[in-house]
Amino acid sequence: MGKKKTKNQSTGKRNVRLEQLEEGIALCTANPLFGRMGGYIRIRDSQTLGKNNVAIVTKQGEILVNQDVSLSPRQWSYAIAHCKLHLAFGHFDKEKMPENCEKLLWNFACDIFVAKFLADIKFGEAICPNPVDVLSGSLNDERKIYTDLQERFSAEEERISNIYGTAIGLDMVGLENPNVYDKKKNQSNLFTTQFAYALSSAVTDTVGKAGGYIDNDRMSKGREAAKWFINHYPLLGSLASSFEIIEDYTLCVQEEIHIAGVNCSAGEIYLNPAANLRTEELKFVMAHEFLHAGLGHQERCKGRNLYLWNVACDYVINGWLYEMRIGKMPEGVLYDENLKNKSAEEIYDLILEDMRKYLKMDTLRGYGKCDMMDGRARGINRKQVSGMTMDEFCRNALMQGLEYQQSYARGYLPAGLIEEIRSLAMLPIRWDVELAKWFEEQFPYKDKIRTYARPSRRQGATPEIPRPRYVESERGQNARTFGVVLDTSSSMSTKMIGMALGSIASYALVREVPYVRVVFCDADAYDAGYLSPEDVAGRVEVKGRGGTRLQPGIDLLESAKDFPEDGPILIITDGECEENLAIHRKHAYLIPQGKSLPFRAKGKVFYFS
Repeated sequence: MGKKKTKNQSTGKRNVRLEQLEEGIALCTANPLFGRMGGYIRIRDSQTLGKNNVAIVTKQGEILVNQDVSLSPRQWSYAIAHCKLHLAFGHFDKEKMPENCEKLLWNFACDIFVAKFLADIKFGEAICPNPVDVLSGSLNDERKIYTDLQERFSAEEERISNIYGTAIGLDMVGLENPNVYDKKKNQSNLFTTQFAYALSSAVTDTVGKAGGYIDNDRMSKGREAAKWFINHYPLLGSLASSFEIIEDYTLCVQEEIHIAGVNCSAGEIYLNPAANLRTEELKFVMAHEFLHAGLGHQERCKGRNLYLWNVACDYVINGWLYEMRIGKMPEGVLYDENLKNKSAEEIYDLILEDMRKYLKMDTLRGYGKCDMMDGRARGINRKQVSGMTMDEFCRNALMQGLEYQQSYARGYLPAGLIEEIRSLAMLPIRWDVELAKWFEEQFPYKDKIRTYARPSRRQGATPEIPRPRYVESERGQNARTFGVVLDTSSSMSTKMIGMALGSIASYALVREVPYVRVVFCDADAYDAGYLSPEDVAGRVEVKGRGGTRLQPGIDLLESAKDFPEDGPILIITDGECEENLAIHRKHAYLIPQGKSLPFRAKGKVFYFS
């Protein structure tokens, strides 16, 4: 089969430049050395990077390539390798840079050094001349090159013609705030470590294949750690015996896994051997991934931002593992003493208040990545064990491990972890039951009022004797109503709307709510007025089906003189609405499972499926 053609979405024509870029990325990935090196490739355009910039690299490891530049595939592989080598040689590290370093000159020096390296190994097709043919002197040390450049250019000169980089001016972004590592805390540059490992692996594989010898019998560090859980830690022993430990460096580079990741659907845990973790640190990392799987964190995301939810779960898990003294916490993992005893849901809400800070956090997978991975994204079918899904199996394994751990007193377990594991044994509350509880809170059963007033029809036997009877409060009858703001935009399916309206109508009947005030919203608000539950259930003609603006409908209800001042509001939407809503009374949201609101909700959120 031929390669699938990349087309421009607006015109349907082939995007030849993007095809060449993708082929260049493939060439770099297939190389035994550069395919194993770190760096996250991100495709951008000229509007983002600048018209004449081919590629830039950030100190976090992102390689931004310009899809609008016309290069051959081999030239693209050269440019990407150039950026990877900046990371591999530690050009962003403060200890590598000269004191009082001029970042423009340092970038120039590093570009010359990298260009010479690529010319020596003859990789790709160069987009610049060989520095050896143009420059004199030694080009084997970045600092020496930097010193020579200082003699040629004044420190105040702003513009230096850099023909050896992949961008006009700086192709390294972040030099003004270089990376600093504390060796006392065992901190190191992961990209440099990956480069050393990639170089060693490439040589070993080449020599091994040439000699016809590959050692498959030696147990890896990851499998040794898994064996420790099976033999010594029953809480996670069943999970350790069921997950396949994959320590494939090439796969980790392709999936951008810095340290570790877990794929519950496939029953796999990925460990990057280049992370060079000690045995105790490896135990901590594996326990972390086992708990992600066992506690069903990915399934519990429920429309939240998956990355921020991952960060919240990491804080909880790492706090527990620190208390449990399982292995040793690696330097740099997410841990905050102030978040102790908080649930992942509580931490997630706190994160939303300062998203800019937490979006820069590293998970075990790396910068801006989730270590909870989806096997379906890699074309892996969901595994089943003994007739159940992996999610169900993991929950059962964790619950059985808890019983064994507690029965034999095999170690301390935090109360929060015990509570969360036990909650797994309880069937989840259905969304309609949760919504019914919300209705109970808003509309308790009506109190009856005793009265001695005579009924309209006098008693035949003893009409002269007044007898008490119960009547309904007139105020309670008038106040028992609520408003519904229904998103009728084109993104809401008819089935979604029918299911939601049917549910709220049935609860209104049970709670003896005589009328419901309904407002339909798309680009405008349509007031349907007061409707009986029966009308809401099936005889309402839905108007709209345009864009989505919910605020006009909410304002209409809150300002309506015939709507009770304390009447609650239920908003039914798929989340594709304004980035914020101003609601001044009790309210709740009903949204489809897997969808999310574009803001932090102050009212309760119910997910229907």
